[in-house]
Amino acid sequence: MDTSVTRPELLLVADAVSREKNIDREQVLEAMEQAIQKAGRAKYGHEKDIRATIDRKSGEVRLSRWTEVVEAIDNEHTQIPLHIARKFQPDIKLGEHLIDPLPPIDFGRISAQMAKQVIVQRVREYERKRQYQEFKDRVGEVINGTVKQTEYGNLMVEIGSTEALLRRDELIPRESFRNSDRIRAYIYDVRDEPRGPQIFLSRTHPGFLAKLFAQEVPEIYDGIIEIKAVARDPGSRAKMAVISHDSSIDPVGACVGMRGSRVQAVVAELQGEKIDIIPWSAQAATFVVNALAPAEVSKVVMDEEAGRVEVVVPDEQLSLAIGRRGQNVRLASQLTRWDIDILTEAEESERRQEEFRKRTNQFVETLDVDDVIAGLLVTEGYHTIEDLAYAEPSDLHSIEGFDETVAEELMARANNYLIGREQELDERRKELGVTDDLVALEVFSPKVLVELGEKGIKTLDDLADLAGDELVELLGGDMLSEDDANEIIMAARAHWFEQESSQEDSSKGGDAEHE
Repeated sequence: MDTSVTRPELLLVADAVSREKNIDREQVLEAMEQAIQKAGRAKYGHEKDIRATIDRKSGEVRLSRWTEVVEAIDNEHTQIPLHIARKFQPDIKLGEHLIDPLPPIDFGRISAQMAKQVIVQRVREYERKRQYQEFKDRVGEVINGTVKQTEYGNLMVEIGSTEALLRRDELIPRESFRNSDRIRAYIYDVRDEPRGPQIFLSRTHPGFLAKLFAQEVPEIYDGIIEIKAVARDPGSRAKMAVISHDSSIDPVGACVGMRGSRVQAVVAELQGEKIDIIPWSAQAATFVVNALAPAEVSKVVMDEEAGRVEVVVPDEQLSLAIGRRGQNVRLASQLTRWDIDILTEAEESERRQEEFRKRTNQFVETLDVDDVIAGLLVTEGYHTIEDLAYAEPSDLHSIEGFDETVAEELMARANNYLIGREQELDERRKELGVTDDLVALEVFSPKVLVELGEKGIKTLDDLADLAGDELVELLGGDMLSEDDANEIIMAARAHWFEQESSQEDSSKGGDAEHE
């Protein structure tokens, strides 16, 4: 009885599919073997371990039943005891398989259809894996493709034998494409999803503009000029910060090109999007000033902790600095990653005067001094009572018109005021019922303890019941971070763990006594 059949046409089909789908020939043949196995199990029993092999040179197909040799049987369809297996093959060992050749299958219409489905499914899986492997490392590239299909403004783009998605919100406003149009786009994401690899394209991504300049400007491609940051309002305006690693090359001039030829090539691709090319600087203040071009800046005040920068511009430059609908300052903020507040010189002067008045009045009221002394303190940089209370006496002596006696008296009044205010806050804390346990944590000031009491947080348990984000919300994000809040709450919960531990110890002690 023949236990094999030679089908050389299978090898021809495998070669054709391999070429057409760009899949390894071995993977196509494995898919065929799985299809034959499935048909074999349909004939001889799905519960049995039926395997098929195709000779890679001749196309000979062999079908066989594999039975594992074991000591104790768990599955009688796929396993056989060692003592019985040795009757058929004396030298067989545990863990090996007894292989019984089976007659070749005569594929009927249903079996052939089923085999075809298996092959198509497997080939599709291999094709998806190949596509994912090919594109997963190409994120950040600009590709050329052809629009294959448009649906509700979304585009299916054909890249060779692969399709990619360009969603409507990733298109530049007011641009439109039709089927068969050539298109250039940026690969910003590749995901391996159950339905196959999904390749996502964009024409609005900042990286698209950067890559277009790299194609137009040889110095960027060679690494002489580096693009440090890009901010875009797609189709309208963009800002790009560049730096040259060769002092003899002007980075802005190189990107603009002779008579603007290089930048105009990019502008044309981006539907007329205006591009400001600015020099990047490691000095944050200088970078912010450059980013706000073409507006002129008079003064910059940085607040590094808050990540904010206050920019003062001449009155006539305000509209230019802000830009149409706030576009200029918004792009500058995105480019520099600083929150930018813009003031005119008149507004800044008025605000400075108002702050001076407030601080002066605070010293007049709390220290019982005249306007002249209070004004001198503010001018010398003492903005709060705390600044004065903790100052060095020698610093106060150096202020013109202040002798040692005046300096010591001012510091004494400042300290007395702080002590009195702390006593008032402590009394208010007690009135609210905030317990001493919260004070003992030594993480909250008297003012914050009063604030917690007014919001219903009066005991360690009240504090321990909160989540970190809830405590941040109660006190305000400027006061503490969520990590700090979580640490405080864990410290408040420490007594819970101590109680549990003592209860366990007493329980163990009771059990030992009982024994």
